[in-house]
Amino acid sequence: MVRTPLTPEERERGERLGRLLREARGDRSMTEVAARAGISAETLRKIETGRAPTPAFFTVAALAGALGLSMDELARLCVLVPV
Repeated sequence: MVRTPLTPEERERGERLGRLLREARGDRSMTEVAARAGISAETLRKIETGRAPTPAFFTVAALAGALGLSMDELARLCVLVPV
């Protein structure tokens, strides 16, 4: 199966999500948050650094729950505003 390349907007949205999650994690360790969300620390690292710009919905939902974030707020903050 060939995956369609991501658009620049999709990459930017993924980077924005990663930044938001990193900020919400604060001084908590990556391992702690990943374990609480039920994912690997490497998966969290990839999301936070933008190397996994399109994580699965349930992964994002699990991270939001582990970090005490609202999915609505995350979605609103990740939407790209046209310039």
